[in-house]
Amino acid sequence: MKSDNKNAKNKKPWPTKKAMQQVYQERLWGSGASEFYSGEGSHLPEIVEPYVKTVIDFLSQFNKNISVCDLGCGDFNIGKELVSYTKKYIAVDIVPELILRNQNLFQIPNLEFQCLDIAKDDLPIADCAIIRQVLQHLSNAEVLQITRKLKQYKYIIVTEHLPSDEFIANVDIISGQGTRLKKKSGIQLLQPPFNLKIVEEKELLKVTDQHGVIVTNLYRLS
Repeated sequence: MKSDNKNAKNKKPWPTKKAMQQVYQERLWGSGASEFYSGEGSHLPEIVEPYVKTVIDFLSQFNKNISVCDLGCGDFNIGKELVSYTKKYIAVDIVPELILRNQNLFQIPNLEFQCLDIAKDDLPIADCAIIRQVLQHLSNAEVLQITRKLKQYKYIIVTEHLPSDEFIANVDIISGQGTRLKKKSGIQLLQPPFNLKIVEEKELLKVTDQHGVIVTNLYRLS
């Protein structure tokens, strides 16, 4: 028994790419009409519709369309509603099979898909980054790597699933299908260890569900 416990402790977590591939292969976030399904948070109308409206309202305020980089685009059920409001839309995900599927399914002139590990790889250049319920699945080390690269964007729209009551921010987890909700925690980029430096913060949307609250914040960096 002691030997088993020791082996369990020494077992290394899967690389994030492999963990996310498993999510889709084994349909750990549920199953929809497609082989690739990014979960209820990307499909339930009561969550999706107010989010899409909120982001469209933001994108529509500019005299000229701005470019957007979607960091963690998933099955693109949400992103497809936003593309026409942008000058260029770059959709990124770590799962190559998912990106290939998206490239075949969504062919729009100002839309580009890229397969990247946003913690390790250089991020595409754009005016605005969208990070929707992505960081909540990543370890603090990976979130910190991403945060350091976000300064290249003028605007960041971040959506995170948070506990509905008071909580301790940024409790660490192993990257994978789960989130910090089970640890009664959630990502707060302005707090340690991330300490994202911004010029302005605005809460755009808050939606309550059975697990907590899904909060969308707009950060202006310059």
